[in-house]
Amino acid sequence: MSVADGLLTYGGEQQERVGFFTDTSVCIGCKACEVACKEWNLIPDDGSAWTGESYDHSSQLGANTWRHVAFVEQRKPLLTNGDGSTGLRWLMESDVCKHCTHAACLDVCPTGSLFRTEFGTVVVQQDICNGCGYCVPACPFGVLDKRHLAPAPDLPAFAKEDGRVWKCTLCYDRLKGGHEPACAKACPTKSIQFGPLDELRERADARLQKLSSEGWNGVQLYGRDPEDGVGGFGAFFLLLDDPEVYGLPPDPVVTTRDLPEMWTNMLAAAGALLVGVAAAFAGGRS
Repeated sequence: MSVADGLLTYGGEQQERVGFFTDTSVCIGCKACEVACKEWNLIPDDGSAWTGESYDHSSQLGANTWRHVAFVEQRKPLLTNGDGSTGLRWLMESDVCKHCTHAACLDVCPTGSLFRTEFGTVVVQQDICNGCGYCVPACPFGVLDKRHLAPAPDLPAFAKEDGRVWKCTLCYDRLKGGHEPACAKACPTKSIQFGPLDELRERADARLQKLSSEGWNGVQLYGRDPEDGVGGFGAFFLLLDDPEVYGLPPDPVVTTRDLPEMWTNMLAAAGALLVGVAAAFAGGRS
């Protein structure tokens, strides 16, 4: 289902599609976005174990990490001409659910727990989620995950096994109240920018042109193109190196893209099998 298809059900309540543009060139790795996200959404604690991945303590997105700040230490100059650089740089990127235009998680959800909001974002309704987990492998970015919790005496509500899927909602409750998401509100450098998606794309194009003209090494937009394999992201990024350096797939494709063709082929094969069985049965009786 496309974003346009999903918004048809809202009629007069439909809103302009909004999203995130994350400019990693100004991210300072303060993790204010992670903290604000957890505080507003009452997300359980995680990331207390040492990972050995620089200052990255949460490693990846998951049911208890809806914003993840990656730290990449490189022996690479900041500028292509090498001026003003020692050949070392530190890349930081605040990752989040991409709120895809063509979202495979929506396609495979059997209960309707996952839905497209009037803002064009993708949200999980925990009161409907049955924990089947079909959406987990369907996501090409590994964003969705089931929540598994250890006993937490100080948080009795989180002291039992959950089993449902949780992810970023782009602060749907805040959007309905006319407020920007908590992570964007807390970001001190405006690395995380929130607003109408078309406006963010224009802003990102201008930023890319500026940094390219200044000779920044590896600068590129990721998820900005509506013609990519998922129809463009609702939360896209300006990166300073290839996506895989940040742990992102270089060319993501909606995983349910080939389902219609697969079902057609399966039905055709089943039909041919039935015809063959019928012919064999008829031949045996003659």
